[in-house]
Amino acid sequence: MATELNGNWWLAWRRRQLALGGHPSDFDWLVDLAGGIPWREQQQLRLHPEQLVRLRVDPSHIEELWRRHLHTAEPLQYLVGRCPWRDLELLVGPGVLIPRQETELLVELALALAPDCPGPWADLGTGSGCLALALALAWPTSSGWSVDASPAALAQASVNLERAGVGDRVRLLEGSWWQPLRPLWGQLQLVVSNPPYIPTAVWAALEPGVREHEPGLALDGGADGLGALRPLAQGARAALAPGGLLLLEHHHDQSAAVIELLTLAGLEQVRAHLDLEGQQRFVSARRCWLDV
Repeated sequence: MATELNGNWWLAWRRRQLALGGHPSDFDWLVDLAGGIPWREQQQLRLHPEQLVRLRVDPSHIEELWRRHLHTAEPLQYLVGRCPWRDLELLVGPGVLIPRQETELLVELALALAPDCPGPWADLGTGSGCLALALALAWPTSSGWSVDASPAALAQASVNLERAGVGDRVRLLEGSWWQPLRPLWGQLQLVVSNPPYIPTAVWAALEPGVREHEPGLALDGGADGLGALRPLAQGARAALAPGGLLLLEHHHDQSAAVIELLTLAGLEQVRAHLDLEGQQRFVSARRCWLDV
């Protein structure tokens, strides 16, 4: 039930919730996404506390979600069931990796390096379907494939693709990396992947909100973090079309190792790309045009 509040009441209410713990920006994000009061409007209340705002739910609902977050470390995205990403709003839930801001750059790289991709293209380890959805919207006449080993992830990706009206152009396949795409080997013009790449010891030390709630299958990359990146590199030459492009996300300290894997796999034009913080977080590579 929507509730009309004045700024003075809201500011005092916010202080009471933050006195319980947590980070102010997290609470403001929750009020934005679950309550419908945009962050900028929240900031305006500091300058004009006499203004009225409309919370689209009862304040007690926000309070319940906030206490649950503080008590269990459950990600707010799971509690709300939604996650803003790029220019999209994705549905997310337990069992599906929450899309990160840096992964948005994989879409930008794809659009820059393959601006008129005719397809077929694929997203390996699709998770919520965020990458596949962004590419399908960018290339409205193309066809793509989303692969994941997790039935829960594929179910969530299906919902997001259908909500955006692109479900008829992105086929979902269950399985491990390249294998479900075997009928398309040698034809794929573009493949993107944000695989699990965090070394197991690093993953085990992550904050509880990530380690205890987000799927280890999507995060834990094995002892050296390269457990998924190896088969992705090794299978690329057979699966890509001549001149086909592979784009991978990896851990911030894995650039040299991933470049070596791709080079040893027989790919060319292997290049590192930076993330939002200037770290080498992505790599691109192509199958040779003359490799037939």
